[in-house]
Amino acid sequence: MNDPRRVEAALARNLREWRAKRGWSQAELATRAGLSKGMLVQVEQAQTNPSIATLCKLANALGVALPRLVEVDDEPVVRKVTADDVAWLWRGKAKTSAAGLVAGIEAPMPVELWTWTIGPRDGYDAIAHPPGTREFIHVLEGEAVVTVDGVQVPVGAGECVVFRADRPHRYASAGARATRFVMVVVEPVEPPSSSAAAPPRRRPTARRA
Repeated sequence: MNDPRRVEAALARNLREWRAKRGWSQAELATRAGLSKGMLVQVEQAQTNPSIATLCKLANALGVALPRLVEVDDEPVVRKVTADDVAWLWRGKAKTSAAGLVAGIEAPMPVELWTWTIGPRDGYDAIAHPPGTREFIHVLEGEAVVTVDGVQVPVGAGECVVFRADRPHRYASAGARATRFVMVVVEPVEPPSSSAAAPPRRRPTARRA
């Protein structure tokens, strides 16, 4: 598992660079992302380990894919991702619950590949992604329960579920057994307007369990 401090340092550097490209002050980015300036300062100085919700807000405000904010190195023509390169961004209530961003691309549209393990009687809640977002979940072990807009769908090992993620959704383990799955997120993102009056786009603001 990679060093969280390495991810925090990369996030701080990438965030400063993307903010500079947009020509925004810390106060402007904080406002667009719906965060306090103090939180943004801590992230840019690698003094905090932000939640997935915070990262999503920043990515949407900047108009970039989430992987661009946490990638440690520039993307080569061919990039191999090792187990140590996975950015673990969520820990749940159960000891085994964790979510890691394995890799992602930004063009021609943002795509993210995640690995998830959700321990017994644990889960992760997310509100709606921007319109047009789709998620694919392929269960490798155990049984997951995916709830989309209030509708529960059990997904067993070897099965896959595809759903519109532009509405509230939740991933959880079924019963007293942990579940492990891979998730792909495909989201169309438009570059933000340079106008200060342009509102920021919103991604899910699920809290850590």
